[in-house]
Amino acid sequence: MELAEDFSTRIYSDYDNYRERSIVVRDFKHLDILPLIKSLRKKPGFSLSGAGTSAEGRDIYLIALGHGKKNILLWSQMHGDESTATMALFDIFNFFSTRDKLDEIKAGILEKVTLNFIPMLNPDGAERFQRHNAYDIDLNRDALRLECPESKILKSIHDKLKAKFGFNLHDQNPHYSAGHTFKTASISFLAPPFNHEKKVNPVRERAMKLIVEMTEMLNKFIPGHIGKYPDDFEPRAFGDNIQKWGTSTILIESGGWKHDTEKQFLRKINFITILSAIKFISEDAYEKQDIQKYYGIPENKEIIFDLLLREVTVYKNGEKRKIDIGINRTEVRSGGKLFFESIIADIGDLSTFFGNEEYLCNSMQAFPGLDYPSVIESFEELKNLKSVELFSRGITVVPVNKKILPEGKYTKFPFIIKSSDYIGKNDFIALNSVPNFLLKLNNEIRYIIINGFVYDLAGSTNNIQNGLIAH
Repeated sequence: MELAEDFSTRIYSDYDNYRERSIVVRDFKHLDILPLIKSLRKKPGFSLSGAGTSAEGRDIYLIALGHGKKNILLWSQMHGDESTATMALFDIFNFFSTRDKLDEIKAGILEKVTLNFIPMLNPDGAERFQRHNAYDIDLNRDALRLECPESKILKSIHDKLKAKFGFNLHDQNPHYSAGHTFKTASISFLAPPFNHEKKVNPVRERAMKLIVEMTEMLNKFIPGHIGKYPDDFEPRAFGDNIQKWGTSTILIESGGWKHDTEKQFLRKINFITILSAIKFISEDAYEKQDIQKYYGIPENKEIIFDLLLREVTVYKNGEKRKIDIGINRTEVRSGGKLFFESIIADIGDLSTFFGNEEYLCNSMQAFPGLDYPSVIESFEELKNLKSVELFSRGITVVPVNKKILPEGKYTKFPFIIKSSDYIGKNDFIALNSVPNFLLKLNNEIRYIIINGFVYDLAGSTNNIQNGLIAH
């Protein structure tokens, strides 16, 4: 284990030498990675072959590297909006094609294993940055019927390779914790069951032991942020079936890390996790692990809000109540830019939950935000509004002449814009409503909540990523 630890520490510290710099955001497309894939033809040791085409005719590639007897199959972006591991795979390609002081270790790995990568199984979903493919089918529920060309490709490659190990690479939302803690499940593992009884045969046992080895390594870098995905059997899923078909399968889910919206840090964690696992397999380093340690990995739980406001006082129907407010944000890609749309996900006693951001609002009272007192008639006038001046007056909504109202639903202005003829009330505190309100302390405004983000008037801290437009 000592040599493996030395290796993981080294590649962690040297990661920037291998990072593929042309990919910096998560919503890259098939065309963005095609040149990177095709360039591998010119790199020693790599073999590139067309595995087939997607529903809309995009090429899906199989990339092979190494000449060892132990076959490993890794597939990523089965869900088109789950791209963290895909980024890491291109970093891994750079690792193996870069000449440096680790060349002897690389050669030793590739003598013992043959690596087989499908870097983007669902290019049509990636084009739309959505989970499902062009048929609106979840590929990970198509392992039995094989209705989709992408599903047939994965099944065909598996049947041909009969790999000893398989890595099923995914993302999960950042609201999962590692056990009942405030720490996000940044990486979650699973050795998928192959039946409802969750039996353990030698194939699944190998996967469990490897996960224990990976967890012990990873705890050096993100201690407390490693979870175990719930192991309910899903008979339609590829991971469960590939385990049943004889390949020791490891699910890796990339969750959340604070202030890592584009998952660039978790990309790095994937890089060291996958590479270290490959090295463990090449050396059979996992074989002596105790699978009881696998059951000791904390199960991930969906108990983290993006923002949690604790002990807020509200008046409703003339009655005073103290509540916690849990707010979640949804990412939206529009016009090549990243926006967020928030909702109040839960209200009440949320003492068993945690927040990526938390504010104790004891003695603070919530009020609806105010409208700007006049209609904005020009874009120049809109640009000249000072948000801090608006917020100090309790203004969160700006009415705009519909002739100059920006198109779309999102704005980089840190407040809500509405059409001057918009009929509706400002959302206050209601389940599934957009969180836009004020929090006052001793009748003085302390916090402004805009689209689920916080502006702290006392500290002049502005966390607001974007506002919304109401037509």
